[in-house]
Amino acid sequence: MKNKALKTLSVMLPLLLLSAVAWADAATEEGGSNPYFYDDFLAWSLVALAGTVVVAALVALFYLLNVMVKVNQIRIYQEMGIEAYQEAVTEKGPSFWERMYKKWTDAVPVEKEQDVMLDHNYDGIKELDNSLPPWWVAMFYLSIGFAVVYMTYYHFTDAGMSSAEEYELEMEQAEKAVQAYLATQANLIDETNVTPLVDETALAAGQTIYNNNCAACHGMLGEGGVGPNMTDKYWIHGGDIKDIFATVKYGVPEKGMISWKAQLSAADMHKVSSYILTLQGTDPPNAKEPQGELYEPQADNGGSEAPATDTTATTATDEEALGMNK
Repeated sequence: MKNKALKTLSVMLPLLLLSAVAWADAATEEGGSNPYFYDDFLAWSLVALAGTVVVAALVALFYLLNVMVKVNQIRIYQEMGIEAYQEAVTEKGPSFWERMYKKWTDAVPVEKEQDVMLDHNYDGIKELDNSLPPWWVAMFYLSIGFAVVYMTYYHFTDAGMSSAEEYELEMEQAEKAVQAYLATQANLIDETNVTPLVDETALAAGQTIYNNNCAACHGMLGEGGVGPNMTDKYWIHGGDIKDIFATVKYGVPEKGMISWKAQLSAADMHKVSSYILTLQGTDPPNAKEPQGELYEPQADNGGSEAPATDTTATTATDEEALGMNK
């Protein structure tokens, strides 16, 4: 039985160590609060493994010693005879394990229960005034000692983080995780579900994208140039956020505007499309004449506005064929 247990232990320990190291590696890749978590965990794992090996060696030595004692007892039994051997064993008293069991449980023998029996009697069940087991008392005092060390470490020194500090750290990590998730979700936006952004940071990023990629044709202020004016109410390809996003994404190749989906992410196209909407009504100097159809947003239909036709608007000219069309 002991040999089987030792074999099982020798097989399981390497597997447990490998799985623990793999788990620590995965936790580090996911982003833990301690950048040295893997090294610390590996070091402690090696210490635990070394301790386990030492304990296993001690168990093996104890087992071998026990075998040697048994062999010696058999030799003595052969020399003394069965009756003499039994008398010698009886005179020796309880074995080591029996004495340890007695010491750690402080149990009263059945034949001496009358000495600790109380007067309480419940339906024939009598109460004994046994002492608490020493192992239980030892654990109680150990828990008190642990509480003192714990309170000192976490509440009276700067060594350990308090629950409030741990909460703040976890909230920071959660916020980073949310931002990372939203960053992946931002690129799932397309012309079917895009909505205008109102966050100043996002609009500022959209302005930067516009200045770097769109201003050459539409002007730094959206006043128009080779491409049409972006600040009036007239649109050639629709003035809804979905229409603008689709125009930026797919372009108008037949009129000179390229598709930006290969150069800009969906999140960037979302930002620049939202920024273009903020140019409405800014009335910059040297604005190009209106082109396309009058577009009036309809607030009562969730932003899916339909363009309104104005017979006074200018029609598309050869000039718009040379640049980006909105």
